[in-house]
Amino acid sequence: MPRFEDRPFYPASKPRSARGGIKAQNARGAFVANWWAKRWIAVLESFDIGSRLQRGRSYARLGQVLSIEIEKGVVSARVQGSRPDPYDIRIEVTQLSPEDWQKVIRMVSAQALFEAKLLAGDMPREIESVFRAQRLSLFPARLSDLKTSCSCPDWSNPCKHIAAVYYLLGEEFDRDPFLIFRMRGMDRDEFTAALAQHRRALDAGSEPPEEEQEPLPVSAEEFWGRRAGAPFTLDAQAPAVNAALPRRLGRFPFWAGERPLIASLDPIYSRASEKGLLKLL
Repeated sequence: MPRFEDRPFYPASKPRSARGGIKAQNARGAFVANWWAKRWIAVLESFDIGSRLQRGRSYARLGQVLSIEIEKGVVSARVQGSRPDPYDIRIEVTQLSPEDWQKVIRMVSAQALFEAKLLAGDMPREIESVFRAQRLSLFPARLSDLKTSCSCPDWSNPCKHIAAVYYLLGEEFDRDPFLIFRMRGMDRDEFTAALAQHRRALDAGSEPPEEEQEPLPVSAEEFWGRRAGAPFTLDAQAPAVNAALPRRLGRFPFWAGERPLIASLDPIYSRASEKGLLKLL
């Protein structure tokens, strides 16, 4: 392995402008808000790569990252640098074995609060103690838990291109903590299904019988709550909040638009409401 002083020096370069790249949602200040996303960013910052962190943040906010794909154990990305062809990024994360995941699921099932928060899309801070009790770690605990590569000529690993991907991953983890689970080897649907299966096994024989549902009324008047021939009135009004359902869904994953998705949808929903009211009134 060459000595540090023998490694080639590459001066700071200006990246080529990237069209349609993924821009960080936070234009300034901290990238993430939730504790689990902060832990992920802390992993990157523990590598002590100096100015490459700052340049990675700039790349993430400029939209230099063209694509990110998260699979079990692997994150693949493409980043536009100073050369014509984008660089290929690969981040490999050590996966937990199916047996290890079963140990975690058994412990989570024994904690009703943990289970309720996870099923609601929240990551309880105490979840780390569940993993530690099994001598496991939810987040990469050692440098050997992560294997990163970039096709750029920079000898530093991670380089600024990898750092940009790390920051955008942190933002996405902020939105969906179960993506951390996927990187460690288990999707959200698999995890929740395994939790439900374990819960059914624990509660076997103690579940109350299902209540019989009342059949729908045969009479149309009874069903609609009005007499036949009675005038039909409609109290139509514009919704109090535009794009209510998209707002509930939260940020679009790895959004590449110039404006946030909700800001783009607001005027469309507003015009649609106005036209709908004109048709009805």
